[in-house]
Amino acid sequence: MSPLENTSDADRQEPAQNPDPMVGLIPVIRPPEARQRPAAAGKTAPAAGKTAPAAGKTAAKTPVDGAPARVPGLPRKAPKASKASKASKGTALPTGPAGGGLRSTRPKPPPPTTSVMQTLPKGTSGGLGSGRATPGTDAGRGKVRPDQSAGTALPPRKPRARKTVPASHQPGSAAALRQDRSSAAARRMLRRLVQGETPPTQAMSIVERLAGSPYANPLVRSAGPDASARKTLDLALGLAETMFRYGAGALEVETAIIAVTAAFGLENIEVDITNQSVLLNYSPKDQTPITVMRVVRSWTNNYAGLGLVHQLVTDIIDGGVSRAEASNRLNEITHQPKPFPRWAVTFSAGVFAAAIVGFIGGGPLASMVAFISTFLVSLLQRLLGRWRVPDFFSTAAAGFLVTAVAMLFWSFDVPISPGIVVAGGILLLLPTGRLVSAVQDAINGFPVTASGRFLSAFLTFAALVAGIAVALVAGALLGVPRLDVTKVDGSQYPFAVTMVLLAVALATICVVEQSPMNLVLPTVLTGAAGFLVFELSEILGIGPRLTPAIAAIFIGMVARIVALRMGAPQLIVAVPAVLFLFPGLSIFRAMYGLSIGSDDVTNGAVGIFNALTVILAIAGGVVFGDNLARPMTRNLSGNDRRNRRR
Repeated sequence: MSPLENTSDADRQEPAQNPDPMVGLIPVIRPPEARQRPAAAGKTAPAAGKTAPAAGKTAAKTPVDGAPARVPGLPRKAPKASKASKASKGTALPTGPAGGGLRSTRPKPPPPTTSVMQTLPKGTSGGLGSGRATPGTDAGRGKVRPDQSAGTALPPRKPRARKTVPASHQPGSAAALRQDRSSAAARRMLRRLVQGETPPTQAMSIVERLAGSPYANPLVRSAGPDASARKTLDLALGLAETMFRYGAGALEVETAIIAVTAAFGLENIEVDITNQSVLLNYSPKDQTPITVMRVVRSWTNNYAGLGLVHQLVTDIIDGGVSRAEASNRLNEITHQPKPFPRWAVTFSAGVFAAAIVGFIGGGPLASMVAFISTFLVSLLQRLLGRWRVPDFFSTAAAGFLVTAVAMLFWSFDVPISPGIVVAGGILLLLPTGRLVSAVQDAINGFPVTASGRFLSAFLTFAALVAGIAVALVAGALLGVPRLDVTKVDGSQYPFAVTMVLLAVALATICVVEQSPMNLVLPTVLTGAAGFLVFELSEILGIGPRLTPAIAAIFIGMVARIVALRMGAPQLIVAVPAVLFLFPGLSIFRAMYGLSIGSDDVTNGAVGIFNALTVILAIAGGVVFGDNLARPMTRNLSGNDRRNRRR
């Protein structure tokens, strides 16, 4: 913007009468008398106004070296504004007798929102709100500008009057504050009704995965993340690997990892669990991320070790164990011997088969044959494991041996039922715990892990069926008489003896699964209660498929309550307690129809389908019962558990 556009109304004057066309380009020079007597010029403003054109003429006729005279420091005169600009920029100010004048190019500031412009009567002097200068002043401050003649005066500017606003509508008043608060509350209520508390696109914190688990509400350290985060990640990986090897589900492993890392102050943790691997990613802000992975390549029966790991995780989230102490305890758990020796496990497997055969409907001789066959199977599996034979062939060999021993005694006219003997012998070979964990993983949102465990379980089932089929075909080729697998008389003992046999079977299966000593009796009682529910469902006529599922739901509920009160996960009590429900006899009947009887192929296929349906119903019932019992076990985890201990 040029200096001509920055001049105000008081800075611009135009000679009223000047016949010379160059006079508009020559600035007005104030006479020395006017510069020497500024006070007198201010007092005689009307007279000075009348003599302003004459001064302009005198200045225009005074050349300096053939050029128009110009005083340094004074602005040049601007050309006359057009009529359109005059009409759009306000009213011209009279500066001389001819009525000519210049208009300011400065835009006027917008008035306040609470003010209105009102026209005052003529003769009213400008006050505090007036924007015009009084005579002899510059914008009302009594200053004379350098380019303004001493005798030139500006008429007073009309003042702006402000509109009065009621006190209740002032921005800082109490009424206005109350109105703002009510408006904000109404907006919040409307937002809740339309959108909800948490939008569906909002990312969920990983610690929220602990809700409903035994590790809910961990005690997080307030001192911030540990400086050596890698050691914490290694500890979490060690816990996850140990829990996987001992048979824990993917959800329990994930919640344990999240709880431990959160308890030691690590945030921004991501957990990825598959059938055999656990991957952890720690990405702190503005730091280098850390990713560690552990692959689980072996499994073993050690429910006692799983219970100890569960107790260790509980102590960590309660804040009573440091990381170094937790690492030492985990090392002790993985290296300490199992609660029961190997010979006790082998003997208990034989006793379990004998007791379950008497429970199904076999006599003393059938129980003795089942004990012998199961004892031999345990020795065979130990030998094949030493030779590094895959589990598929080891299970197939075990199924073959159980069926061959039963067929051998049957060929010697021993009064036993081979089907019941085989049913009692193969129950320990069924992948019970793996099926329950697979169903649990599938329901809880781990499809990859569930698929891997389902495939492993069905391969084990297929190997068992293949071993039974090979033994039946070999017996038929050797001339073994045809079996009557449809005849089942039920238990040959009174109800009290049947309950005792069931209790013995449940106690011995706890020994085989290496359960903790203090959980053997609760497991036995839970299984006995489930058998009573099973009998009641049969009396009510619910059906052969739903009856085991109802009993499994009841066992799953009771197992969660009992296990958490005893400081162990639900799987330790539920899996041994539900084993007697599996249809081992139905599996043998179906395989006999598929392998031997050419007329019973359809019945055999239907029998296999029914057996698989019942097995999945039992596994799903255990998981469903576990979820049903969660509201009843909220006080057994998190802050409520810590408060109870205090």
